[in-house]
Amino acid sequence: MPANDIPVFDADNHLYETRDALTKFLPDRYKGAVDYVEVHGRTKIVVRGQISDYIPNPTFDVVARPGAQEDYYRHGNPDGKSYREIFGAPVRCIDAWREPAARLKLMDEQGLDRTLMFPTLASLIEERMRDDPDLVHAVIHSLNEWLYETWQFNYEGLDRIFTTPVITLPIVERAIEELEWVLERGARVVLIRPAPVPGLRGARSFGLPEFDPFWERVQEADILVALHSSDSGYDRYYSDWTGTSSEMLPFKPSAFRMLQAWRPVEDAVAALVCHGALSRFPRLKIAVVENGSSWVAPLLLSIRDLYKKLPQDFAEDPIEVIRRNINISPFWEEDLGALAGLIGEDRVLFGSDYPHPEGLASPLTYLDELRHLPEATTRKIMGGNLARLMNIPVPA
Repeated sequence: MPANDIPVFDADNHLYETRDALTKFLPDRYKGAVDYVEVHGRTKIVVRGQISDYIPNPTFDVVARPGAQEDYYRHGNPDGKSYREIFGAPVRCIDAWREPAARLKLMDEQGLDRTLMFPTLASLIEERMRDDPDLVHAVIHSLNEWLYETWQFNYEGLDRIFTTPVITLPIVERAIEELEWVLERGARVVLIRPAPVPGLRGARSFGLPEFDPFWERVQEADILVALHSSDSGYDRYYSDWTGTSSEMLPFKPSAFRMLQAWRPVEDAVAALVCHGALSRFPRLKIAVVENGSSWVAPLLLSIRDLYKKLPQDFAEDPIEVIRRNINISPFWEEDLGALAGLIGEDRVLFGSDYPHPEGLASPLTYLDELRHLPEATTRKIMGGNLARLMNIPVPA
């Protein structure tokens, strides 16, 4: 128990994968789909023969310092510094970011009782293989096997580190098979990319009835679904406006791209609501993680207006659907009280994004953002809400 006597369940921690995370369990027929090369003395990941700069150092031997951007997000960038200047000198990757035993010790030092543990490199996979569903499923399963071997899905059965295996959806039957595989190994949460689902006949919404067999099994298993920030493929629309064609580069932002940054998760939530999945399966539990909350008010405003004009397109009040099924872990610098007013205090989740540079160097400093809230509300946000979603008892 942390010194503040509030049980803390962090909805957004990350691990750094090892070099073989995507390939160790990949079948021989897919060997070569993912590789590494040296470019001017730096190691780069190669996906299907294309060098990717999506993650500048995909081996994670050195990484940006945790919390390096705290001041940037708290106070802005009045001097117009570059990202390199803001990040400062990198640090060597420590054991606690690579393996669970060391991470548990670090969590004790940080005052974290429990955490969801998201992969980092995983976010580049699906978009770069979107035209080959068989390959996507194979690489995702290979990653999940590595995650289970290295981190397990509920480390040592301690209910403290819950690693999030990835489920990709292009072939529904294989998505269900993957879900069953991770459930058999104790998964309590799964990670799904907030994006249209690619397929041989084109992309489509995961809220359409085609995916009902998958959502039905998710609901039956009572497992939490995390929609975590990823490469959702929206740079193709950015490129249409800028006349360029390039992959998403999260560490090379531009003003126009940043204006659209949270459109993918807004569309993903809207798709689940408008295409009826959350009404056909009203017990689904969706957690939106590391996508901020600036998109929430505009979405609620738009969808409320649509319901007034097109009630026949909805099985039930879509605002109530969002407040029933959608849980959000906002950015630490945002107004949590305002978010609670929009979706209810039972739907707001604390997430530090540790050890990423845009997160908090010390997760419990998040409490400073909640000083103005009642203690009962703080307890919910700091861990009670997430524990309830995952059916974990929380000390009073």
